Amino acid sequence: MFNIFPLKNGLDNVEGFFCNGVNVGLKKSETDGDVAFIRSDTLCDVSAVFTKNRFAAAPIKHFRKYPKGFQTNFLLMNAKNANAMTGKKGVEDIEEVFSQLKKKLPDIHNPIMSSTGVIGYRLNKEKICSAFDKFDFCSKDSDATARAIMTTDRFKKEMCFKVELEDGSFFHIAAICKGAGMINPAMATMLCFILTDANIPKADMDELLFKASEQSFNSISVDGDTSTNDSLFLLTSRKRKTYDKEAFEEALNKLTKHLSLEILRDGEGSNKVVAFEVCGAKSYEDALKASKALSNSLLVKTALFGEDPNWGRIASTIGASEIECSEEDLEIFYDDVLIYSKEQPSLDKETEEKAYKVMKQNSYKITCKLNLGDFSAISYGCDLSYEYVKINADYRT
Repeated sequence: MFNIFPLKNGLDNVEGFFCNGVNVGLKKSETDGDVAFIRSDTLCDVSAVFTKNRFAAAPIKHFRKYPKGFQTNFLLMNAKNANAMTGKKGVEDIEEVFSQLKKKLPDIHNPIMSSTGVIGYRLNKEKICSAFDKFDFCSKDSDATARAIMTTDRFKKEMCFKVELEDGSFFHIAAICKGAGMINPAMATMLCFILTDANIPKADMDELLFKASEQSFNSISVDGDTSTNDSLFLLTSRKRKTYDKEAFEEALNKLTKHLSLEILRDGEGSNKVVAFEVCGAKSYEDALKASKALSNSLLVKTALFGEDPNWGRIASTIGASEIECSEEDLEIFYDDVLIYSKEQPSLDKETEEKAYKVMKQNSYKITCKLNLGDFSAISYGCDLSYEYVKINADYRT
C-alpha cells in the first residue's frame, strides 16, 4: 500500500538538489530567464531518452560521449538557441562553456547541457557564461527554472509528488518540462527533467523511464514534427533511502502523463486535447499505428479546431495508415456518441447535434472500433489553430 500526494513548488521539494534560472539577454524580455541549472550535492545516476531525429543536436552528442552508466551532479539549460546542426563546433562550444563553469564550480562532474530554440546557430558562449556570475548555486527556485526553459510555451509546466509507503517512509519525485510545438510521438518531443530522492536502482530507472515515456510523451502529437533536441532525463540523489518499485512506477507514470497532456493543452495556440483510441485491432502495432496517424493528421486537427464532426476524415486517416481494417466493421464514436457504423453511415440531424456538443468541450475521446481483434492503443492530440501558424511563421524573428 502507498499514497501519492501532489505538492506545490515542483523541484524544490526533492532533497539533494538546487536549481534556478536567470536572464542573460538571450530572450528579449529581461523578466524571463533564459539560462538555468540543476545541481546536486552528490553524484547522481542518470537515465535519459532522446529524440529519434537523425540530426540530434550538439547537447545530445555531448551526452553520448560520456561512458555508459556515468554519474553527474550538474545540468545546464538554455533557451532561444538549439545548438543543432552546428557540427563538431557545437560540441566544442559546450565543452568550452563547461570549462568556464569549472572555474566557478571545480567540483562539477560530467556536466550535462540541454538546449532549446532556433536550429542552425552556434551558442552565444559569452552570454551563457555570464550566467555563472548571476547564479546562486545553493538556491532552490523551481518556478524560475521552469520558466527559463520556455520558448513558445504559454505557461510553465511542473509537478511534484510525495509518495508515502505503508511504513510511513516516503520519497519525492518532481519534474519540469517545456514543449508546445514540434511535438510528434517519436520520443521525447520536448525537454523534461525529472528529479527524485528515492533510493531507486539504476536498472529500474532505465526500465521505468522508458515505459513511462512510451505511455506519455511518446503518445502525443501537436504538429507531427520531431525536434532535434528532444530529451527526457531522470536523476536521483537517493537522499531518502526509501524505495518501492510499484509506488515509484505509478508516481512516474502520473507525472509524465500529466506533463505530456499539459504540452498538448499548451500546443502553440491549441484549444482542445483529444484522445484517439483504436480498439479491436488484429495487432497492437496496427492499433498504435492508426491512433498515431489520427493524432498527427492535419485534416483531423483542423476539424477539431472547427468543431466539425466530419467522421470522413477519421475513417480516411485509418484507411491511409495501411493497417488491416474494413469499412464494414468500423465504428466511430465521439465520447459515447456513435457517429459512424455500417448501419449508420451518414449523420442525421440529431446525431450531428450530439457530436457537435462533444466537440465543444475542451477535452474528449474519439474511439475507433475496428472489430477485427483484441488489441488497442491510445494516442493524444490537439487541434491546429490560426495561432499555431502565426507563432511558427514568426518563430525565428
